Amino acid sequence: MIGTEPAWDEFISKHRWAVLTTLRTDGQPNSSVVAYARDGDDLVISTPGGTFKHRSVERDGRVNLCVMSNAEPFNFVAIEADALATREDLVTDTKKVFANIADAGWAEPEDMPAWLEQQQRVILRLKPKRVYGVIR
Repeated sequence: MIGTEPAWDEFISKHRWAVLTTLRTDGQPNSSVVAYARDGDDLVISTPGGTFKHRSVERDGRVNLCVMSNAEPFNFVAIEADALATREDLVTDTKKVFANIADAGWAEPEDMPAWLEQQQRVILRLKPKRVYGVIR
């Protein structure tokens, strides 16, 4: 289970989009919208290797992932985590992300390995440390 509240764990499982905040070299936060998927009690994000979020996680793995609902009352669950950039299980984890966003009209590439290589994709693997949120 992610966090101490079953409602937070369920909320994370039912959603697919979040805001990932990483840290710049000067300590200032930088945020971007990402698709994610669960891998047990870890969260995975597939991103091109040249992105700021990849470079910043390589430098400092402390991140925050804020999962929000798509409609009012805008419930959220925030996950403070340690992140690691990896190419291990790249196809498997990227397929998990695509499966999680399929209902939003996103389909995985026909030649997944070639697409991953072309984009020099990496997986950001988040290991939750602290979870909190508001679910009304």
